[in-house]
Amino acid sequence: MNLNDFLPAPESLYQRIGAAKLREIVQAFYPLVKSEPLIADLFPDNLSETMNKQEAFLTGFLGGPPLYHQTYGNPMLRYRHREFAITPSRAKAWFACFSDAVDSVALGDCVKSELLEAVARTAAAMVNTPEA
Repeated sequence: MNLNDFLPAPESLYQRIGAAKLREIVQAFYPLVKSEPLIADLFPDNLSETMNKQEAFLTGFLGGPPLYHQTYGNPMLRYRHREFAITPSRAKAWFACFSDAVDSVALGDCVKSELLEAVARTAAAMVNTPEA
């Protein structure tokens, strides 16, 4: 036995955010994306399926149930986004929209910071095209 045997398991970021607030973030995010000229054309007009996939992905990514994996398989984010020219400026625009969506939801500062750090790393990893 060690000390960890007596400590409760830490809550995941998903547990600290909660399903309802995660859904609020996703719902706030996509109208921002569609109004951002640098990236609006990367997204379909009907965002229902995209929003469902994003929520499912974020749920598992943040330590909740692996909903995306169960429904769609391995996310393979770079592979699934390979057809889109994602430049550094597009990734920054996407992240700015996400950050604004997070700011629109009541979250504690530590949770917000941890969420944005994780998502920023992912946005940076999606860049597949240099600036023109």
